[in-house]
Amino acid sequence: MGDNVETGIYPIRKAREIAQDLGLDLVEISPKAKPPVCKIIEYKKFLYEQKKREKALKSKATKVVIKEIRFGPNTDEHDFEFKKKHAIKFLDSGAKLKAYVFFKGRSIVFKDQGQILLLRLAQELEEYGTVEQMPKLEGKRMIMFIAPKKKK
Repeated sequence: MGDNVETGIYPIRKAREIAQDLGLDLVEISPKAKPPVCKIIEYKKFLYEQKKREKALKSKATKVVIKEIRFGPNTDEHDFEFKKKHAIKFLDSGAKLKAYVFFKGRSIVFKDQGQILLLRLAQELEEYGTVEQMPKLEGKRMIMFIAPKKKK
């Protein structure tokens, strides 16, 4: 393989010499390629550009927002409707919903009421979101996750 000045393709030894003469670094861009691809640039500049690219990709990635709504096992009708309105607003904005019933003290005996409450919420929010996880008791909390439906 000879020197090809027009395309900038050189053997490794020659590329190292050129990099040293220019006071720059020989940076391996893609080591898995045959032959490996290298670039003569300042290494710090290369790292900076790489971080910049990663940051741009990260900012374009969608972030999952989880909003929480807390109920008691004996939540009355007005409070339930009020919290349901907030849940609808959260799901419409594209956030996931974590609805849970918190059992204080001896109220843990009302597990069935808590489950009925969460299932009723899931049923009433059916057109706004889909249940990701059915009500499950974890310690003193019964938790249920609802994901928003995709908008057409």
